[in-house]
Amino acid sequence: MTGGPGAVLVMGEALIDLVPSAQEPRTHLAQPGGAPANVAAGLAGLGTPSWYAGALGGDGFARTIEERLVSAGAELGLCARSPLPTALAVADPGPEGTGYHFHLQETATFRIQDRSSEVGRFGAVYVGGLAAVVEPAAEAVAATARAGAGESVLVVDPNVREDRTIDPETTAERLRELCALAHVVKASDEDLVHLWPDTDPDETCRILAGEGRLVVLTRGARGSTAYTRTGEPVSVPAVPVDVVNTIGAGDAFMAGVLSWLVGIGAHRSGASTLPRERAEAMLRFASQVAASVVARSGTEPSVLNQA
Repeated sequence: MTGGPGAVLVMGEALIDLVPSAQEPRTHLAQPGGAPANVAAGLAGLGTPSWYAGALGGDGFARTIEERLVSAGAELGLCARSPLPTALAVADPGPEGTGYHFHLQETATFRIQDRSSEVGRFGAVYVGGLAAVVEPAAEAVAATARAGAGESVLVVDPNVREDRTIDPETTAERLRELCALAHVVKASDEDLVHLWPDTDPDETCRILAGEGRLVVLTRGARGSTAYTRTGEPVSVPAVPVDVVNTIGAGDAFMAGVLSWLVGIGAHRSGASTLPRERAEAMLRFASQVAASVVARSGTEPSVLNQA
């Protein structure tokens, strides 16, 4: 089993999104999802070696997810297996974005194993998503993140999700702890409002960056901003496209950021002090990756190089 300074360990859930069909809204289409799984597949598709450290079940949905990850090029040598079924996320698209209703309990999706002993073999460790807050996965994710912060470069995408089965106070506490450990934080403005409701998202980003992190803030159609410890924030507009689908756009953006950082070695050489021109180039690349998902159905990015 290999890893290396250019490889990323991606930890979190792989589940099935049930998405209303554009042709028949009463019919839901099953497509592989889960933010971490999307990031793992996106990284591999962008040419960055990724090892998916989640958990897959024993049903047909799990086989679909596995085929998706393998075909993208993600490695599954650290992926746990369980005979339990796969978790489901029922998507509810609307004018303000996509909401979800989750079916998570007693599923294989959250039987994730602690991979603390493996993190030193990877250039970066990504954690986030539902697995960071849903037991029994949450403790394994936290332990791996703590090890990743000490032995590698820890990347956190809080990716806050609301559902009646998820306690909001526990969620916020766990995700704030992960952000405090991270070297790189990517979050949407909505994520930050949930986690630090009394502080403007821009100010939250400045505080996090001032403590020695690269912080990337996404605002959907309003573009993105990078905050570093040493310079003023850098913003770029979103790539204009005809929007077909917003599911997975943030994950594609995350994959673009991480692939770009790993590609030039900036994740290890000091992401928190990224020069202005490089921060702008990173955001532009990630925006193109996200736009390639927004412009069509599905969650696979189609920008396949960093040229």
